[in-house]
Amino acid sequence: MDNTSYSLGGVVDALLKSYEQYPSICKIGVNSQPNRDTIIEIIKKLQIVMFPGYFGTTKPRDATITYYIGSVLEEVDYHLRKQIGKALQHGGVAEDEARGRAAVLTEQFMSRLPLIREYLDTDVEAAFDGDPAAYSMDEIILCYPGLYAIMVSRIAHELFLLGVPLIPRIMTEHAHTITGVDIHPGATIGKYFFIDHGTGIVIGETTEIGDRVKVYQGVTLGAMSTKGGQALNHAKRHPTVENDVTIYSGASILGGETVIGAGAVVGSNAFITQSIPSQTKVSIKNPELQMKSSGRAGQNKQECKQAELWDYQI
Repeated sequence: MDNTSYSLGGVVDALLKSYEQYPSICKIGVNSQPNRDTIIEIIKKLQIVMFPGYFGTTKPRDATITYYIGSVLEEVDYHLRKQIGKALQHGGVAEDEARGRAAVLTEQFMSRLPLIREYLDTDVEAAFDGDPAAYSMDEIILCYPGLYAIMVSRIAHELFLLGVPLIPRIMTEHAHTITGVDIHPGATIGKYFFIDHGTGIVIGETTEIGDRVKVYQGVTLGAMSTKGGQALNHAKRHPTVENDVTIYSGASILGGETVIGAGAVVGSNAFITQSIPSQTKVSIKNPELQMKSSGRAGQNKQECKQAELWDYQI
């Protein structure tokens, strides 16, 4: 048996000293900070509004849909106003001013919900058209992590454009946590965007993505270097991907001046730091594959060249 003993009071005292020693990671007695759990609940309510009948415990009917959506949006309006107000105060805005600005920003955001839904409709269509493993649009809406990440990104992006601090990043990092897809709320994404599989995708803040773009798992749309730190804030650090581009798994496309031209196809595991012309197929030189067999002498080694595996469906 472990004979080590400790005093709980001693641990408390040590932690209290730690709070004084490292105040930058401590928020005691501070009310002007958004609540992460409340923001996640706002996302859930907005998901009900974006896809009515798919989520939530209540199934809306034609006779009650107006009242149902109205009640959900009333909750969103109330909680979002409070959270935006707290976020503004957290950024140094006085309480009265923050309350007034939060009301305006919430109204502006709510007015953009139909536009967000218009884009999401194209995303569902792109997923269904682009994935032969999808048997219905219901399956995509209910199951696909890529669509969830896109939905949260589109919501967060509108708040980001309105200048709402902190909350958009809380939203996208929540989606990142549960889907493995990391999309910064600053990224601009066009219609008919399809994320297949999703895990490990990173899309940086200043990325610009056109219409009808398809991205597979493990893709990075990132910066060349971040060692400049805050000096690079607001600089164009991430690539531009034009319309009708397909980027296969594991590819890394880096740099603010890098443009992937319309209709290009980027193969798996490609590492790209320069612009690619339109209608270009990019692939890594196919490696040789060696196989060893436990069969008879003379048949224990075979060499074969791979086919063009960069252009594939999973």
